[in-house]
Amino acid sequence: MTELALKETMSSGGAEDDIPQAERKTVTDFCYLLDKSKQLFNGLRDLPQYGQKQWQSYFGRTFDVYTKLWKFQQQHRQVLDNRYGLKRWQIGEIASKIGQLYYHYYLRTSETSYLNEAFSFYSAIRQRSYYSQVNKEDRPELVVKKLRYYARFIVVCLLLNKMDVVKDLVKELSDEIEDYTHRFNTEDQVEWNLVLQEVAAFIEADPVMVLNDDNTIVITSNRLSETGAPLLEQGMIVGQLALADALIIGNCNNQVKFSELTIDMFRMLQALEREPMNLASQMNKPGMQESAEKPARRENPHKYLLYKPTFSQLYTFLAASFKELPANSVLLIYLSATGVFPSGRSDSEGPYDFGGVLTNSNRDIINGDALHKRNQSYKEMHCLHPGDLYPFTRKPLFIIVDSSNSVAYKNFTNLFGQPLVCLLSPTAYPKALQDQSQRGSLFTLFLNNPLMAFLFVSGLSSMRRGLWEKCQDYLRKINRDIAQLLTHSRSIDQSFLQFFGDEFLRLLLTRFIFCSATMRMHKIFRQETRNYPESYPQLPRDETVENPHLQKHILELASILDVRNVFLENTLDDY
Repeated sequence: MTELALKETMSSGGAEDDIPQAERKTVTDFCYLLDKSKQLFNGLRDLPQYGQKQWQSYFGRTFDVYTKLWKFQQQHRQVLDNRYGLKRWQIGEIASKIGQLYYHYYLRTSETSYLNEAFSFYSAIRQRSYYSQVNKEDRPELVVKKLRYYARFIVVCLLLNKMDVVKDLVKELSDEIEDYTHRFNTEDQVEWNLVLQEVAAFIEADPVMVLNDDNTIVITSNRLSETGAPLLEQGMIVGQLALADALIIGNCNNQVKFSELTIDMFRMLQALEREPMNLASQMNKPGMQESAEKPARRENPHKYLLYKPTFSQLYTFLAASFKELPANSVLLIYLSATGVFPSGRSDSEGPYDFGGVLTNSNRDIINGDALHKRNQSYKEMHCLHPGDLYPFTRKPLFIIVDSSNSVAYKNFTNLFGQPLVCLLSPTAYPKALQDQSQRGSLFTLFLNNPLMAFLFVSGLSSMRRGLWEKCQDYLRKINRDIAQLLTHSRSIDQSFLQFFGDEFLRLLLTRFIFCSATMRMHKIFRQETRNYPESYPQLPRDETVENPHLQKHILELASILDVRNVFLENTLDDY
């Protein structure tokens, strides 16, 4: 607030000379903190989105100022009410900014505890009705602040699997949008209605409902829990690598999304996180907790979420991740994207001759023609080819490709002898399942929630909680046995074992093998091999995905669910 505005505000509370010096100073200090907080918050937008060190001290300073501002308005509320005319929505705005800070800190660090902090501030705004008076003021921009607060709160609740709260918030947001469009003849009505449609589709994306006895829906979490990953047997020889960084990339056309997060990205993000814990103290300054020189060991791998990135954006983030990867660490790249197929026959068969997955074009258009359409003999320029990832195989690299052209990444060459694994989705699905693709890929669902995926391919859409938990227990047993199959195999490529020491990667590998074995035994998947996942290097099929012991387990799981008829009883006879 400028000095003139400050004087006007204070004089409205009475003759300026009558205002005690202490109260005048309180208002001045508050205005200073408010201005400073806004400057620092706006400056967050200018920080580079990649790299893990430059931003920490800036976040620390921003938290510091907001901590002071929050405490200051609590301690001096009466003076600020009388002399400054502090409104409840302004307090809500400060709390909302603090919630955003915590959310962005979660995005920067991948520590789920900060989501809980964001949730507590967003909840306080709602419980204390900070924004309730906004609708009485004839200012559409204030109502938009309120609507944005709701959208941000919904994102945090989705990430924390607080679906009951999400449903309440969606109803409230719907009422607010209706009131907003009724009172102000605005042009952004369509955009806000689209937000409602997106979040509704996101909530309904799971293909199977788990139900309590009273038919209420059970909210299941798919983050890594204490009992999540199969334990390593004593004496099991595996690598000591740890997953440190992950790029989660979503560029699928027509897939359910909300707030630059496709359903596939959302599921993979949760597969790479532990269950959140509550932080002991409110309003501590997380930016100050880690030394910039030596970050503490993180509970979760650090993640970059890239929605529809251009090739140059993707490569910039990839290079930053690669550069900062600590020793004995793994970089994971998850690609959920539309396939790009080679345009013509090629004389050679190099790493740029099989196509890849689509990156965003960013409208590279000349005279109305997209550049890549002008000459069919050129390679697709908006494509991430396997060859584009070759430079990054100088360090341990774990790649997951969920795409209609995932098999392009089978044509990898391990040039540097570092551990390298690619897990590749089926390139097609049986006709009966194709219409579900908008609700997320089946392959990614298997990596995120294998039991739900198993129920879905078995034709089940709902399940009682007791049976669900019984199946989850059995699935844990299957995972333990898959871990043994892998580590006891005599012909498996050592890359798999190098990655097996990390809990997250171990879980992804065991789920991948469960997914492959399930699809190979399923009657409707057996029609063509395009329906099966693949990997680079190839897994020894008879020891892993077609192991009779594992097949017996899958039939047993099918029996528990009474769906054994959808699986082939003796698949080995078919070869």
